[in-house]
Amino acid sequence: MTPKESKGLKEEQSSGPSLPGLDDRITGALVGAAVGDALGGPVEGYSPDQITERHGGRVHGVVGPWHGDDWRTARPIAPYHKGDGHVTDDTLMTHALIRVYARVRDHLDAYAIADHLVPDLMTNPRWIPELETETLPLHRLFLAEKWLVARLAHAHADPREAGVGNIVNCGAAMYMAPVGLVNAANPAAAYAEALDIAGAHQSSYGREAAGVLAAAVAAAASPGATPDSVVTACLSLAKDGTREAIEKVCETARGHSDFESALRPLRAAVAPYDTVGPDYRAPSLAARRPSRLHSIEELPIALGMLLVAGGDYRHAVLGAVNYGRDCDSIATMAGALAGALGSPVPEDWAKTVAEASRLDLWEPARTLTEVAREVFERDVRRRRAHERAFTALGGTACSD
Repeated sequence: MTPKESKGLKEEQSSGPSLPGLDDRITGALVGAAVGDALGGPVEGYSPDQITERHGGRVHGVVGPWHGDDWRTARPIAPYHKGDGHVTDDTLMTHALIRVYARVRDHLDAYAIADHLVPDLMTNPRWIPELETETLPLHRLFLAEKWLVARLAHAHADPREAGVGNIVNCGAAMYMAPVGLVNAANPAAAYAEALDIAGAHQSSYGREAAGVLAAAVAAAASPGATPDSVVTACLSLAKDGTREAIEKVCETARGHSDFESALRPLRAAVAPYDTVGPDYRAPSLAARRPSRLHSIEELPIALGMLLVAGGDYRHAVLGAVNYGRDCDSIATMAGALAGALGSPVPEDWAKTVAEASRLDLWEPARTLTEVAREVFERDVRRRRAHERAFTALGGTACSD
């Protein structure tokens, strides 16, 4: 391209419609994930029909606890105050991973999880919205996340393979959006980094889902990205049952433009790959075991809802919430993807969640944006050094 042609292209781009920049995409993804998490929390574990019966119709925003004022003692939710805009462990873990990025200020690996994330969870008290108290994040985590502490802090396992033996679920995938954002517009790099990180936490299709979710977020944060381009990026990288589940769910999703009609067909499409079974609260004996044939349910459904919604944040998240089952994590993923695409998060939802959870939802985004720019600069320097070394070996010189 000649200098004149390059100038003309820049002028054409600058005169066109304004596209969301890195700051906006990172903010949209992280705030979008937290809001989706908070909306899905109070109906997690139930079916679409149960949700409709409990709320007199579909959920359309922030709602209260399933058992009302009895949330402190009503099983199986107690002692967590799910609802009223409270984020869950999905957001707590996402923010914890961002703090690791802020400390390391470079790409992460499994050792960063052992050296930084685990100590943060074990030793630094924070406000836990669902417990309505300040305590160690470790006290809120599900068993699959407590595994990190047991294996890395107490059993001194090799971080790269500490996830082997854990419950295979969405525990690692649910907080991998920051990896995709640090690698914005580079899905393959996001996939590789997330697989490395997730090795400390998960194995099999749980680890695979973490890599693919990070790749999906990186693809969504690309200029000109669409829901279809995000799915295409996922299918180019995903392996085994995870790939098949995404393909089948998204094929079904393309036949719907409203989440109401898509709820049952999407569940039917993912069911052959889901090990939990039809009763979410009574998993089958084969549930959450390693397999090359299966997939977590949450990621394919989040991608399916993104397609059904045409990338619209509100529609994608409400579809995820009303799907039920593990809908806080599904809505976390769908919210991150729609937000990264540039679809705005409703301000009233974000304000309510931030105030109810006593969290600044925007500060982690500012931090991660700063880190992402620093990491990109380091990547450029590393790439240039490699180019110079390879050229000195007789390789083809690279143009600036």
